Amino acid sequence: MKLIIHGGFLSESHTNDKTRNQKQEALKRIIHQGFQYLKMNTSIQTVAYVVSLLENDPLFNAGTGSQIQSDGIIRMSAALMDGSTLRMAGVINIENVKNPILVAEKLMSYEDKILGGIGAIEFARANHFIFFNPQIKQRKDEYDKKKQNKDKNTLKTSTVGCVCIDNSGKIATATSTGGKGFEIPGRISDSATVAGNYANTYCGVSLTGIGEDIVSLAMAAKIATRVSDGMTLAEAFEKSFQDLKQIQGLAGAIAIDYKGNIYHQESHPTMVYASYDGIKLDIF
Repeated sequence: MKLIIHGGFLSESHTNDKTRNQKQEALKRIIHQGFQYLKMNTSIQTVAYVVSLLENDPLFNAGTGSQIQSDGIIRMSAALMDGSTLRMAGVINIENVKNPILVAEKLMSYEDKILGGIGAIEFARANHFIFFNPQIKQRKDEYDKKKQNKDKNTLKTSTVGCVCIDNSGKIATATSTGGKGFEIPGRISDSATVAGNYANTYCGVSLTGIGEDIVSLAMAAKIATRVSDGMTLAEAFEKSFQDLKQIQGLAGAIAIDYKGNIYHQESHPTMVYASYDGIKLDIF
């Protein structure tokens, strides 16, 4: 049993040691909770649970604390994938729910597994996900500055994700985001696509960064395919991040393979991660 989680990149305006330490402490707490949960549950149940904990923490840009789009509305996206069944479910641009990942998890038992916009919202309400406003003061202040044509080009913060392998060797992954902030309404990020969130029987991968870069290279699915085709996890990451350099892209990724190897890499030095196997805890 192993877990790795990420809390995305620190923004350029929040790269100080205090902010990093706060996020690392949050990741430490959440990964321990997640590992205890994993002892009694499957990998797919665990990734949904762990990402819901990350969504509940306003330090991160997912669920509570999500970024605000240019029209003043928060729209969130999340997905999870079961590597053993190759089934993925997700929501895109959902509004006014506390945990988009739990709505995505609910969709796993439906034929229609990825819903967007009003359809995702109506599905959530029909399944008793009550109205919840995820906006926090910090995000509103950031939005107001952007509206005044200030601070529009800083690195956006903290998409979250989790990859897990359980006692049965089954791999799953989950990813959730509040978007990049001040984007055009209706923009679709990578988080609820196989570019940003993918698992098969060989490995699971979750990404964060500039969604357009990640989608352009189909990064999560490509890393997993390369492992399936015989590359080691390290080799698959190295090749995929070389591809990313060709477009001067920005991304970070976490993964676990079927042998239990854990790997992470980022193109920018401010991503935060934690991994745990019940004995060894690593915080980055």
